Amino acid sequence: MAKRILVTGSGPLGRAVADRLAAQGHEVRTMSRHAPANGEPSAYTWMKVDLLAGEVPQRAVGDVDTIVHCAGSRRGDVEAAQNLIAGARRAGRPHLVYISIVGADRIPYHYYRDTLAVERLIGDSGLPWTVQRSTQFHDLILSACRMLARAPVMPVPAATHFQPIDVRDVADRLVELALAATPGGHVPDVGGPQVLSARALARSYLRASRRRKLVVPVMFPGAAFAGYREGGQLAPEHTVGRTTFDQFLAERFSAQGARKIQPAPGT
Repeated sequence: MAKRILVTGSGPLGRAVADRLAAQGHEVRTMSRHAPANGEPSAYTWMKVDLLAGEVPQRAVGDVDTIVHCAGSRRGDVEAAQNLIAGARRAGRPHLVYISIVGADRIPYHYYRDTLAVERLIGDSGLPWTVQRSTQFHDLILSACRMLARAPVMPVPAATHFQPIDVRDVADRLVELALAATPGGHVPDVGGPQVLSARALARSYLRASRRRKLVVPVMFPGAAFAGYREGGQLAPEHTVGRTTFDQFLAERFSAQGARKIQPAPGT
């Protein structure tokens, strides 16, 4: 039986979740502050809603069976969650599914603290709920590598490992949870297929981008980096993801290369 599902966020994860649900015949609506990067979708409804603006309109949350909360930013996530929960309560008792971060309760970093606070808000909301923690997305590791590679040498966190996962693998899991017969509460973490050192990830990026640069491990100071070195961000017992970082890079750089050599219109 088809469900009515709201997906928050227009980033890669939100789009992937909405696309999968719509392809399965469910009635999907999405909402975000900004229009989807690829334009408004044809398979489902998109609404411009800012979760930080206050009360969530009834047209967004009304009559939905499930809300998959993928919207997130570096600031304001707690307030956004409060507004979303208040709107969901007014609309009834939809199942609220939230994507969180592995290590939210172990890494002393402000974004992780906010994510943990959102988890607690959802758990205390009175709504049926499921929280899924994931390791870092491939896209995040790629962005970090690009930033670090701007320096003459490429500094990376020493004695630190990551377990990146493909956003599509996480979307598959969130779809399963959104369609589950009952809420799951805190469900087991999901992680990528490999645990790799920051140095190995940097070298993979340099190979894929055909760049030559010295990779230099650096013992970065601070409690957050100490938490990373202790492995608080890892879930080695939950290697759910299928796509490796090397496979992701090959696909990403192949696609970029194809766009560069496309013929001009009319040729």
